[in-house]
This record gives sequence, C-alpha cells and structure tokens, in this order.
Amino acid sequence: MTTLLMSYAPILILLATIAFVLSRLPRVELGHTDAFRKRRIFNWLPLGLTYAFLYMGRYNLTVSKNAMGDLMSNADFGTIFFWGTLVYGISFLINGPLTDRIGGRKTIMISAIGSGLANLAMGAAVFLGMTKNLVLIFSILYGINMYFQSFGAVAIVKVNASWFHVRERGTFGGIFGILISLGILLAFDVGGAIAKNFPVYMVFVVPFVMLMIFALVDYFSVFDTPSDTGHKDFDTADASSGDTSGRLTVWQVGKRMLTNPVILTIACVEFCSGFLRNAIMHWYIIFAKQTGIMGTFVPKNWGMLLCVAGILGGVFAGTISDKFFQSRRGPVSAVLYGIMLVCAVATLFLLESPVLGFVVIFSSMAIIGVHGMLSGTASMDFGGRKNVGVAVGLIDGFVYLGTAFQSLLYGRILPEGAAAKDPANWINWPIAMIPMAGIGLILAIRVWNAKPQPRVATSPLNLTTSELSKGALANAGLTQGSLGGTSKKDTTRV
Repeated sequence: MTTLLMSYAPILILLATIAFVLSRLPRVELGHTDAFRKRRIFNWLPLGLTYAFLYMGRYNLTVSKNAMGDLMSNADFGTIFFWGTLVYGISFLINGPLTDRIGGRKTIMISAIGSGLANLAMGAAVFLGMTKNLVLIFSILYGINMYFQSFGAVAIVKVNASWFHVRERGTFGGIFGILISLGILLAFDVGGAIAKNFPVYMVFVVPFVMLMIFALVDYFSVFDTPSDTGHKDFDTADASSGDTSGRLTVWQVGKRMLTNPVILTIACVEFCSGFLRNAIMHWYIIFAKQTGIMGTFVPKNWGMLLCVAGILGGVFAGTISDKFFQSRRGPVSAVLYGIMLVCAVATLFLLESPVLGFVVIFSSMAIIGVHGMLSGTASMDFGGRKNVGVAVGLIDGFVYLGTAFQSLLYGRILPEGAAAKDPANWINWPIAMIPMAGIGLILAIRVWNAKPQPRVATSPLNLTTSELSKGALANAGLTQGSLGGTSKKDTTRV
C-alpha cells in the first residue's frame, strides 16, 4: 500500500496544487459578460497548451543529454545550449516587430510548425547515428528550433494583451502559469519517461507530433482580439490606452522602448532571471545524474516539482501584485528575488545534503514567479497592446542572453568526468548564482513604484471617465486615479 501511494504521490501533489490554486484565485470584476469570459477561455487555453508543448520541445535537450551519457559532455551541452539561447535572444529583434505587425495568432502557428520541424530534424540526426559531429549538428538544429521558439513567447503575450485588462493580468498570469509550468513537466518527467522506455530520438519526435496538432487547433481557436470573435474590444488601460497615433516604424517603437527606463531596468532584471532560472532548471538535474542521486525524491520527480513550483510562484506573484500592490510588478519581484538570494547562499552550504533538492525547488518557485511577472505581465503593461511584441522581444531577449551567458560559463567552470561525481566539486555552481541574485534584487527594488501610465483617462470597457457614474466606478472597483494615471504613484518611473 505504501509503495502504491509513493508511486502516485507526484500526481496527487500536482492535482492538489492545481485544485488549491484555482480555489483561491480572486476574481476581478470589470463588467465582462459570461459569454466573453467563456470565449476568452477558448482563446488562451489552446494558446497556453501550445506554449507548454513548445517548452517540451525546448528543454528536451537536457533530457537527451542525460540519456546520451558520454556522447554529450557538460561542455558539449553548454555549447549547444549557448548557441540556441543566443539565437533565441537575438531573434527577438526580428520576431518582436514582426509579431506586432502580423499578430499573435499567425506567429503562434509559425512557432509551433517551425519548432516542430526542427525537433523532427534533431530526432532524425539521433536516429541516423550522426554523433561524430554532434556539437555542430545540434548547435545548428537547436538554434533553428530556438529561433521559432522565440515567436511563441511574443505571440502568447501579444494575443493576451488585447483580452485582459491591466487589473486582471496579474491574477491571470497565475492561471496561465499553470499551463506553462505543465510544459516543464512534459519536458522533464514525460520526456524522461520517453527516453527511459523508448529510443532517445523519440524525445524529439513526440514534441513534433504534438506541436503539429496544436498548430491546427490554434488555427480554429485562437484569435488576436475580442472583435475577431464577435465580441466588443475594450480599453485595457495599459501604455497603449489613448494612443491614437498611426502605426509607428520599427525604429520609432524601438526608440520608445529603449528610452523607457522602466523597460530597460526590467530587461536587466530579466537578464539575471534567465541566468538563474536555467542555472537551476538544467544544471541541478545534471548535478543529480553525475553525483549519483537521481533515485532520490526531488531528481526523480524533477519535472513535477518544477511544475508545482512554477504554479505556486506564478499564482503567488500575480495575486499579490494585483491584490496588495495595486497591479505593480516591482514589489513582488523584489520579494521573490530576496528569497532567491537567500536560497543561493544556502545552496553553497548544502551541496552534500539531502535538503539541497528542496531548497532548489523553492528557488525555482521564486525565480519562475519573477519571470512570469516581468516577461509575461509587465511587458504587456509597459509595452501596451500596440507595441507589446517589441517590449517582449527586448525583455525576453535579455532573459535568454542571460541564459546564454550562464550556459557558456557553466559549461567551462563545472566539473567533468570523475571529478563531477563529488558534490563538493560543484561549488562554482552556487557561487555564480549569488551575485546574479543580488544584482536582480537591487534592480527589482528600483522599479518598486512603476506602473503603466495611459495617455488619457480610460475605463475597463472602452468608456471615457466622464461617461461613467461614481456608482459605476465603485462597482468596477476603480478610482479616478487608477483610470487616468492622475494619482502620483500611478506614474511610470524608476
């Protein structure tokens, strides 16, 4: 009986977490009709599941590295992942403006199809035994994969920017975090099970199949704006509110983003987040494999625990941001970075302790929460639905530049071969995390009071303030200051 319970424990923990989260999420009332809410679910649900399978087709590289053993060394993995994440970060310069121009609906399908085909090609390379030039072949194919992956990140934010008001984006970020976190579960636990029971190339083939299916689902389900589905568009009260100017050129939008101190500060925070998130997500499981602790609870259920951490981190960050910090993203990011710094220091002393796994999971909860708040939510707020593609491109580009830096660094400073079997030789792993956590904390504090400032007074359902009675304002849970940015603390500043 005990053995049976232990085998189902991961599933029970995951289901209990999701049930708890959904039961505790507050509802933000902005006057949406039930029909609109239902249609919105059918928009973001397939979009979120597509992104989950994109994650599966992104982080399966880590699973394949462990499955291949000596065929892919730590340095090889670091090099391949470096080139992939570098391409991912730089490609936002193209894909961000392109998504603003053609819309998120088209780009999520481009992302799914392109990434799926790249995964199929990697699977074919493994199937054909092309291991002699593994680093070169995988660096090219994984780079192509990551180029198309970057469309997904921009598309997901671009679409949701028109469907969610600023005051409900934080809470929604928690719900959406559940779906995104499922991608981590799919990559590590489901992908790990595939690698264990089937040939390694299937780790790449399965994401290909699922991405092709969801590209088709998105064609029929996902639309850029409510009006595309017969519902009324509404003012989301972000940085695009009241902006009646025509389409700006890429250079004009880029200049606007690059001269916005809040967006630049958030981008620098996210550079640190990219470093830390992947330093934990990828290297802990490699650490566990090489030090011989893969059979313990945390490594054995790594994907599920990361999924739970992502859900809790995202929901905590989003709910606290909306309910206690007036939809400001800086305060909760600073709190989570403080947790991350404490955990990074603790990791320094726990490399040989069984407690390490749980500390690392707690670290993941903090850093995934920050990432969801800034890349997924703040980019919508401060970029505005008109220019959100460029804003996401800039911010998420910095995430993956940070990821590329950590991948190259760790590939050079972490132990190899027999030396990697001793946990004490992994001391450089937490040492590199500590300064990044400290810098991220300082920068997050810098944007503590930042909020988007609409260009004119706006309301949740596309009415001007003068058209709303005081009773209507009260029913919507809004104040004159929150609508128009006239309150002093509603200004966009660092």
